Amino acid sequence: MSSIDRFRTQFLELRAAQTNDEPGWLALVRRNALERFLDKGFPTTRDEEWRFTNVTPLREASFALSVLPSADAEGDVKALKKRFEISGLESHELVFVNGRVSKELSSLGEIPDGVSVSSLADALASSAQAEILQPILSQGSGDDTPFYDLNEAFLIDGAFIHVPRGVVLERPVHLVFLTSSGEPVVTHPRNVIIGEAGSQLRIIESYGGPDGALYWTNAVTQVVAHEGAVIDHYKLQRESDSAFHMASLGYVQERSSTVSNHSMSFGARLARHDIRAELDGEGADVTLNGLYVVKDSQHVDHHTVIDHRVSHCTSRELYKGVLDDASSGVFNGRVIVRADAQKTDSKQSNKNLLLSDNALVNTNPQLEINADDVKCAHGATIGQLDAEAIFYLRSRGIAEGDARRILTEGFMADVSDRIRLAAVRDTLRRLLFVSSREAA
Repeated sequence: MSSIDRFRTQFLELRAAQTNDEPGWLALVRRNALERFLDKGFPTTRDEEWRFTNVTPLREASFALSVLPSADAEGDVKALKKRFEISGLESHELVFVNGRVSKELSSLGEIPDGVSVSSLADALASSAQAEILQPILSQGSGDDTPFYDLNEAFLIDGAFIHVPRGVVLERPVHLVFLTSSGEPVVTHPRNVIIGEAGSQLRIIESYGGPDGALYWTNAVTQVVAHEGAVIDHYKLQRESDSAFHMASLGYVQERSSTVSNHSMSFGARLARHDIRAELDGEGADVTLNGLYVVKDSQHVDHHTVIDHRVSHCTSRELYKGVLDDASSGVFNGRVIVRADAQKTDSKQSNKNLLLSDNALVNTNPQLEINADDVKCAHGATIGQLDAEAIFYLRSRGIAEGDARRILTEGFMADVSDRIRLAAVRDTLRRLLFVSSREAA
């Protein structure tokens, strides 16, 4: 059975298992998404947006729809969760295992009045919250990737976060997505995050699984920042080195909203991150920072789009990559300035450090400017460690391996130092320290 036929069969099985009391519009959303996926099929390297990322290994693998772990595996799941804890973080924690919420492992604590932090499945079961979700979950378009469509076709669970007007959520919300199964499974988590006018919130997404496990995470996160909202968003991808991670992240920003995203990618055999920010209100500000550290034969791909649709908006983008052994990476950053987006201020930068002669990166920063009163800049660099800097450190009695580690950590610090949340910043620094020691 081909992978396409397998997904069609799984969809029919899922549909047969659905209850009759789910909203009719949701069934229509799923069916339309499956039709879009079947029409597009898996992307190939002949597609412009995928020419440096070959998904054949993913297409050829066989994945079952995820199931909850058995009671016998409870201890393993708890141990796995402990591995992906963020030391010192005080948060509202929502844990998902194999794509389904685990209320036993979650620890939400005291949620302020009016704030919703729940599973998407629970939110859809509430008529009031389903009414909020309908326009967001129904906005798929032909511009989405096939994996976005696949996620929507198999939409079951994920996180729903809704912060009302003017509310400041003091503690961050930590969304933990763990995959634990004896057979290769695919999960399709769907997250919806809404910050109403004047609200403030911080979100952390963590993804992980057992070492060496083969599985596929196909995640979509949608974020809506209403007027004056401030959203600080972090993503820490530490999947198994045999896993696949495909993810789409979308921001819609209204007037004077501020969004910052920090995306850290370390794991997975193949990882693809599609990030799109739509600046729909004057004074909107978005920051996209990213760091990817890969080795062996890992491949990581970041495709970002920042769409300046109106005037007086600001965007800042900095992505850095460290690639070792025979690993490879892609950065494709596109900034669109539309005709009505006068007074746009945008800067974009991608810098890559190759620690091996066999490592490869393809970088393509792009500016599409259709307005005449703007301030925009972009650039990209690819290089190796400075031989003179290594020589200088060695002349001071520092071993070559330590010298390489010091320079590598210095290269990565420009991104890690921008993280405002101390617990996340400290965790990232520990991960980077381990990575740089291995590279040295």
